Amino acid sequence: MKRIIIVDYGLGNIRSVEQSLKRIVEENNQSAEVHITNNAKDIRLATHVILPGQGAFASCMRGLKDIPGMINELSENILIQKKPFLGICVGMQLLADIGYENGNHQGLGWINGEIKKMPQNNIKLPHMGWNEVVIKNYNDLIKEEEQYNYYFVHSYYFDCKLKENEVATTDYGLKFTSIISKENVYGVQFHPEKSSLQGLKLLKNFIDL
Repeated sequence: MKRIIIVDYGLGNIRSVEQSLKRIVEENNQSAEVHITNNAKDIRLATHVILPGQGAFASCMRGLKDIPGMINELSENILIQKKPFLGICVGMQLLADIGYENGNHQGLGWINGEIKKMPQNNIKLPHMGWNEVVIKNYNDLIKEEEQYNYYFVHSYYFDCKLKENEVATTDYGLKFTSIISKENVYGVQFHPEKSSLQGLKLLKNFIDL
């Protein structure tokens, strides 16, 4: 049985993600359990790990660091054991090397990139609402038969340094990376749990990994 762990570090849209995953499991009769945890040792029991996030980059990193052993367990289980991982919104941004929101703050450094403020360019910030996602490289998370409009809420973006890690882009004042991946690690800037059926399809694809 699959065991999907949602990491609760006090700064994520936990319940909406949990409800969406449970709906997928129930509707597809999948053999899977969904659990929320703030205990690092629970990561060892996971088959899949999801890191949601909302708020400031520095606060989210601090939230992870404040859980004893959490970053070490994530690194061991995701980078070494290669368990499927999905970062959502700021959970994706934390994968970068550094974030420039309210100072310079070190990220997890799992995918080369920097988190930068979106330029004003006569647009409203935060970038909030539905927007198109343009696929550059299909993979097991994003498949060709699916729609690519998702719900965004953010003012900072992931400046991806390596094109092979850039799965998709979105336009809003600039063209920014909206999906990243590296081996078993995936990140989405939008909120699939708020993105209707196409968001549920993406989450199902993640469970199926």
